[in-house]
Amino acid sequence: MPQNNKELHEKIELALNSMRPFLQADGGDVEFIEVTSDMVVNLRLLGACSSCAMSHMTMKAGIEEGLKRAIPEITAVVAVG
Repeated sequence: MPQNNKELHEKIELALNSMRPFLQADGGDVEFIEVTSDMVVNLRLLGACSSCAMSHMTMKAGIEEGLKRAIPEITAVVAVG
């Protein structure tokens, strides 16, 4: 991992903060849980996003693409519990 954890977590939160207004406009949000040693980011969808039929598309096409664009070292983004 090229960066220390604190710096990486801050970058992830900054990237997520840029996406949050779009999620919140639909009554949802996202919570950063962890990043694994193999650079997989675990997130939890909240509010309307947690039960939305389109949440998989939101996660892959929206959040994952945005995070990978901001932090190229990220290999995947996964929704957990």
